[in-house]
Amino acid sequence: MISLDVILAALLGYLLGSIPFGLLLTRAAGLGDIRAIGSGNIGATNVLRTGNKALAAATLLLDAAKGAAAVLAARYLWGEGPAMMAGVAAFLGHVFPVWLSFKGGKGVATYIGVLLGLNWIVGLIFCATWLVIAVAQRYSSLAALTAAATAPIFAYVLSGLDLAAAAAVLSVILTVRHAANIQRLIRGTEPRIGSDRPKAD
Repeated sequence: MISLDVILAALLGYLLGSIPFGLLLTRAAGLGDIRAIGSGNIGATNVLRTGNKALAAATLLLDAAKGAAAVLAARYLWGEGPAMMAGVAAFLGHVFPVWLSFKGGKGVATYIGVLLGLNWIVGLIFCATWLVIAVAQRYSSLAALTAAATAPIFAYVLSGLDLAAAAAVLSVILTVRHAANIQRLIRGTEPRIGSDRPKAD
């Protein structure tokens, strides 16, 4: 039987995670619907395509913050197990928001926030891995995929099986959401950081 605490934590996490900050911020700034720009994604990378770096940074921070907030709130109210469920649900809410017909972002920033909330060391390792690959290879997608692939390993070593399992679920979903990027990386057509990006990803 799933406890009421876990159900409530999942609901809280999903609702927080499903707040489409990229869409809300670009509309508030008078830039229109972010879904009609670039890739149509609601995440910070696509917000950056509007040319507003401050707005993209705000989207990144808020998308991460909602993941961390879901974890911290659930931990305070119900404990560690529900906190992990809230984190997973927040990620799912961002990627599959009910308000946007389940068409959300790719989840990198929210994943980072969830990890920081659950185990800040694992979260920082994720960020460091992303940064190293991004600087060395200049592919944002490759950096995200590498960080996601290694996150469950670090989670297992530093925290244990529960966090590793949760991280593995998020990593698989994130990888699937990057399917188009993976295809372009294989073909050698994935744009590098700082170059123009394709219309659809």
